[in-house]
Amino acid sequence: MNEYLLLKFLHLLLFVYWLGGDLGTFYASRFVANASLTPAARATAVRIMMGVDMAPRLCMPLILPFGVQMAAMQGWLAVSGVGLVAMWVLCAIWLAMVLAVHHYSGQPLGAAIGRIDFWFRIGVIVGLGSVAIYSLTTGQIITLPWVAIKLLIFTGCVVCGLIIRVRLKPFGPAFGRLMTEGPDDETNRILADSIAGCRPLVVLIWVGLLVSAALGMHLL
Repeated sequence: MNEYLLLKFLHLLLFVYWLGGDLGTFYASRFVANASLTPAARATAVRIMMGVDMAPRLCMPLILPFGVQMAAMQGWLAVSGVGLVAMWVLCAIWLAMVLAVHHYSGQPLGAAIGRIDFWFRIGVIVGLGSVAIYSLTTGQIITLPWVAIKLLIFTGCVVCGLIIRVRLKPFGPAFGRLMTEGPDDETNRILADSIAGCRPLVVLIWVGLLVSAALGMHLL
């Protein structure tokens, strides 16, 4: 297996784990929002949901450098060797932040790293979105339009992920009250509304992943 085929295999594997993890998280969230279950059962569902959700969280920063590396190897992306190294380093930093936020969840350090990660993703959105749009309109940097479209789709997935994070802000405090004070109508409403507000965005991510995969399988 040559280097390009190995990268392609790993790129596809990351797609599988991203989509599969999202599906598992989506399914587990229904049990979290189910007011008829006991708090202990809902706590178990949350642990399952958060554990399964680590797959797409890790796949997002990992899938990007593999795709960029393949595009550069095929001559579809005008980038220097230094630029490629910088891409891998930035994505490694991104991956490290994802792991740190998970490891220090519920602690001040985890919250601080989470804020840095949030603004880091804003930078990713602005940078990658600008490159994709510029390439589509000028034919420069990324020479093949479908590669630029894949990059734009990835950027859209990052945007959806940030909006999901914002919409889930009320979830943590409400779930904490559920565990300490027991269920009540207001707490159940906040939990259900937080999860329901994220579902359309999750579906958008699925659509984006499927379209991106279809482009890659047909043309890569």
